[in-house]
Amino acid sequence: MSAVEKIEEQFASLRIAKRSVLSEEPAYLLDVDVSGPAQSEGSRFVAVSCSNKSIRVYNRETLSFLQEYSSCPGTLSGVRFAHACDSLVFSACSDGTVKCWDVRLAAQKAVQVFSGYPSNVFISFDINCSDLVICAGTEKVETDTFLVFWDARGSTDCASTTREPLGVYSESHNDDVTKICFHPVKPSLVVSGSTDGLVNVFDINKDNEDDALISTCNSDSSVSFIGWSGKGYEQIYCTTHDEGFCWWDLAQLDTEEPIMLLRVLDARDSVCIENGSLNYLVGGTYHEKADRLFLIGGTATGDIHLLSCSAAGLSLVGTLPGGHSATVRSFCWNPAEESLLTGGEDAQLLLWRPGAVEHSLAKKMSMKVPSSVQKRVRVHNSSLKSRKK
Repeated sequence: MSAVEKIEEQFASLRIAKRSVLSEEPAYLLDVDVSGPAQSEGSRFVAVSCSNKSIRVYNRETLSFLQEYSSCPGTLSGVRFAHACDSLVFSACSDGTVKCWDVRLAAQKAVQVFSGYPSNVFISFDINCSDLVICAGTEKVETDTFLVFWDARGSTDCASTTREPLGVYSESHNDDVTKICFHPVKPSLVVSGSTDGLVNVFDINKDNEDDALISTCNSDSSVSFIGWSGKGYEQIYCTTHDEGFCWWDLAQLDTEEPIMLLRVLDARDSVCIENGSLNYLVGGTYHEKADRLFLIGGTATGDIHLLSCSAAGLSLVGTLPGGHSATVRSFCWNPAEESLLTGGEDAQLLLWRPGAVEHSLAKKMSMKVPSSVQKRVRVHNSSLKSRKK
């Protein structure tokens, strides 16, 4: 059995193990992250970024609600746990800060605030694999777009302090920076994606932005998701807001070979799904053991599709029906545990495990919940044309 066939079998066996109870104020679940292995087993956390401007934290195993953080009137974008400390959770805020909370504390107050410059409105961020550097991307304000960097050391200190930036990159994008993703194992490498269509790779160990810019790839459309893939994570990929997909091999930068591995203008047209459809892409994930990049997509009624990526194109691996009742907006796949977390516009957080039986009393909602905030909520528009730079 090939590695992909094995994953196809594993994916097909996934069933809903847990379903989060709907809160009093339902919201779209826009991003999800799981804390790293804890010192004591059983205390892992799931954090979700919601469209009602809050971060919600749940128990990893039971999906029981633990804590909620907000930054009103600011809007929080994205959510990430520190890699070495499973209780620290970060989010970027439209008020020009990145905030860090400690889920062990009852207090709602952030234990650390990383402040940007006065005009900054942050809509994306990430923290590097060594937990030493945070990078956040801004909306375009007048003619300015920034990547802002901070020293993240000492975030575990409980005394709330405000950190000033280490510096900024300001020349490499000319529109909103929608996504930032550090390299999984090389702490100085970071990739950024923007509505200008560009996907830029930087080595932040270099002295200035010009020297730091390793590669600029053009997706020709507004970037919605970016990530690293391949052995040694030498490849980058992105999905776009009009459901396109681009995949590049940075190992070919110094060769005569083309770096483009695959470009799909519209995944909705290129993937054949028997008795079904693909309405959108959510994002991607690289499976190390199988050495294969996968995309997660879905339907407006909540079915989840797993797609395999190869130089020949995208192909359907399997479908998980019946979990969500509306568009799926976020996921976190753990191949080692063979588990999948998904969040959607039906305000539900689902934990899928092989052969699981759902004991929860919460039932699948029959209709999509109205979101309390429409700003920056992703619209899947079949008429959206690719934007040429």
